[in-house]
Amino acid sequence: MAAAKPTFTDSLSLCLAQLAAAAGEGLSGERDSATNETPLSRALFLLRTRHIKAAGGIERFRARGGLRPLLALLRQAAAAGPAPSQAGPGSAPSSDASAAASDPTPSSDSAPSGGSSAPSQPVRLRKTLDLALSILANCCTEGACRAEVRRLGGILPLVTIFQCVKTDSIQNRTARALGNLAMEPESCGDIHSAGAVPLLVESLTACQDSQCLQSVVRALRNLADSPQHRLALAQQGAVRPLAELLATAPDSSLTSALVRALLELSRGCSRACAEQLSLGGGLGPLVSLASHPKRAVREATILILANLCAQGLVRPALGNAGGVEVLLDELRRRRGPAGASPASQQPLVRAVCLLCREAINRARLRDAGGLELLMGLLRDPRASAWHPRVVAALVGFLYDTGALGRLQALGLVPLLAGQLCGEAGDEDEEGREAASWDFPEERTPERAEAGSFRSLRSWLVSEGYAAGPGEISPDWSPEHCPPPEPVEPVSPTPGPPSLRTPSTQRTPSTLRYIVVGRNPVTSPEEPWGREGPALLLLSRFSQAPDPSGALVTSPALCGLLAYVTGAPGPPNPRALRILARLTCNPACLEAFVRSYGAALLRAWLVLGVAPDDWPAPRARPTRRIQHRELGEMLLQNLSVQAESPFGVGALTHLLLSGSPEDRVACALTLPFICRKPSLWRRLLLDQGGLRVLLTALTRPAPHPLFLFFAADSLSCLQGLVSPTVSPALPPVRPLDLEPPSPCLYKPLLGPAPIPAPDLYFLLDSGLQLPAQRAAAATASPFFRALLCGSFAEAQMDLVPLRGLSPSAAWPILHHLHGCRGCGAALGPVPPPGHPLVGSEAEEALEAAGRFLLPGLEEELEEAVGRIYLGPHGGPESVGEVFRLGRPRLAAYCARWTLGPGQCPRKRALALVGLVEAAGEEAGPLTEALLAVVMGNELGTKVPA
Repeated sequence: MAAAKPTFTDSLSLCLAQLAAAAGEGLSGERDSATNETPLSRALFLLRTRHIKAAGGIERFRARGGLRPLLALLRQAAAAGPAPSQAGPGSAPSSDASAAASDPTPSSDSAPSGGSSAPSQPVRLRKTLDLALSILANCCTEGACRAEVRRLGGILPLVTIFQCVKTDSIQNRTARALGNLAMEPESCGDIHSAGAVPLLVESLTACQDSQCLQSVVRALRNLADSPQHRLALAQQGAVRPLAELLATAPDSSLTSALVRALLELSRGCSRACAEQLSLGGGLGPLVSLASHPKRAVREATILILANLCAQGLVRPALGNAGGVEVLLDELRRRRGPAGASPASQQPLVRAVCLLCREAINRARLRDAGGLELLMGLLRDPRASAWHPRVVAALVGFLYDTGALGRLQALGLVPLLAGQLCGEAGDEDEEGREAASWDFPEERTPERAEAGSFRSLRSWLVSEGYAAGPGEISPDWSPEHCPPPEPVEPVSPTPGPPSLRTPSTQRTPSTLRYIVVGRNPVTSPEEPWGREGPALLLLSRFSQAPDPSGALVTSPALCGLLAYVTGAPGPPNPRALRILARLTCNPACLEAFVRSYGAALLRAWLVLGVAPDDWPAPRARPTRRIQHRELGEMLLQNLSVQAESPFGVGALTHLLLSGSPEDRVACALTLPFICRKPSLWRRLLLDQGGLRVLLTALTRPAPHPLFLFFAADSLSCLQGLVSPTVSPALPPVRPLDLEPPSPCLYKPLLGPAPIPAPDLYFLLDSGLQLPAQRAAAATASPFFRALLCGSFAEAQMDLVPLRGLSPSAAWPILHHLHGCRGCGAALGPVPPPGHPLVGSEAEEALEAAGRFLLPGLEEELEEAVGRIYLGPHGGPESVGEVFRLGRPRLAAYCARWTLGPGQCPRKRALALVGLVEAAGEEAGPLTEALLAVVMGNELGTKVPA
């Protein structure tokens, strides 16, 4: 009876048993005459083709202990040749390794089969080794097997085999196994320590088989798992052979493997990596592969080029190879409507910004539309984390006049001003190796000083710029300090020492600092924070003959002032110099007027009210004294320009021939910058500038702070017209402390009135109020005609008074009987915070006018003024009082608003209330404000 066929499990057991037996006896064994192969070869063949490839086969093989005998076989194979040196990663392979591997003696018992001779023993040994390495490489695709191989010490035999056996198939499978093992960080370090890297690098140049090369390239890629290992690979020359292979890759699979390996090796690109990639001629092929049809190759190539930009020494060559255009096109594509996420744009943005550090690449970037792309990044709020990097990159165009003009036309200045107070980005600082290669550092052995440096130092010492040779470091280069600014204009009027415009005269100490300084700016007088690049660009724009179109605008001025007043510490002096330079430039005068810049300087710096502080105040850093001094100095600079012959002509043209908006802006600004009486009187009073401003109050506001500016301007003009007379309301004593006058109507209200009333007024409510006919007829022409004339009421003892409430009738009866100041006029006036329109006070005022009682009208208006415009009233009460439509009350409101001792914020809020109350009827408000400003109402009676 035939024997039963062995099961799958029995077959695995038999294979493992044969493997274990061979591990104990050696690689050679008895050859089966029927199959012409050894039992070990059959077992290895079955393991590779049947058991390992089955589902869960690798785990079963490991669990059954198959890795230990397999590694024992590999150790026996490794023992056939010399062991690799343990000196470290730099050890070199043996030159006679191949001969040592093929030295075993052929077997003597080989028999012919099928008419052909049996394979020699070295051939069988290589076949056995090939199968064993294939099994091990497949097992190492799983993490548990990789850990056990490392624990059993299987890495060193693999390195020895790779060194000794130079057959392509053996090298291929050994490199594949090492690559799989390198996926574990611990195993990766052991492979580096075993000296495998030089062997892999040598195989790149010696091997011609594409499959073997792919396995070696993959192993190198997996060995680059950390910055330390990537640096070790580059230092051992792993990058240059990869770059050379890339130029001559025979097939797309090898090209893809090379690109992936170079991408991994170029992460955090080191100087050695960049040098080898450039020397290996890899830049040109990489730029060509950026248009590869396969997306994976194309994107990996783009990232390699972006990584290379971190090294300044390779950026010029990268630009010559066309890398600038490639990176710009890719970044433009990713920022398109169907582009990628912002995270994928980050390496490209970094690369493009680094390319701006060399002049040759800046020219290419400008010609390829890179300026527009960078400006798009600055405008994109989603790219706010990259804004500081982009601004720093634009500093490279500081002296490129054409590029600066283009950037200004694209709107760079307001974006820079907005960057001054923006949040810091999340970009890391670049190392020294990313510095501009336009100024390569001099590398001399043992810090020997080059002749060029000795010449520079000798000249600096001879000219007095340095006290001695030791003050100047040999590591200095122009890249380490910012470009010096040209000589800046100094304010024509002396300002405070701390805020006076710094002189840029080149002194020995100044130049010595610039040469010796290691950082961009480290002097306490020139702090270099994240706002430094933006201020440097703004300073460059401000040095143009006419910078008004770019810098003297509301966004630019707001950005500069927000930085000066909002900086947590002392602001950069460059910002103060920019403001001083602008205010001293006659070409900027009209722009300061048109943009309400002078009013903004006064409001923000002198009065401490910023646009975001209006109308609700916000907490700000307290350096009010310094800000006030700076604001007064800048306004004084503008006054010098305005009172010059050029300034007088410019202001006159704006006021008389300008657009309606320009005329309003000129009239509003004149009180701030004109101190000559002949000038402001002619422009504001004689030529109607004041009336132009007052008429514009009720129109749509041309500026968010227009009414604040207008209130401040009218107050300043009032001080110029009447500098010694105060038109404000006199101090008001509390009502409960002021003694009232005797009441003459009260005796008529008692139970025994003296004299007895001869007349009663009947109100609509039915209330009867006693009165004296003679007193009423004497106090008012209306009641004289009513009570003593030919009307029926002259014969009546009960005279009806229609449309009059008791509270409104009460002050009328008191006034008819001679009461003045007895307090009756205060009765119908509601407390502050209540509306006056429709109140009993308005009813009493109308009744006083209807009954021809001007004295009572004045007394009621004075009472309203004392309550609403007194100590308990606020700016919101001014508009409420103005709504009553009384000319005298309108004058009171104007005086309260424009009083010189009034808080600027309250003054502006009061003017806002007046404008809202006036509505479309601007005439009464204009006349009231005009009378107060001109001082025409100073002699009239005001509320006591």
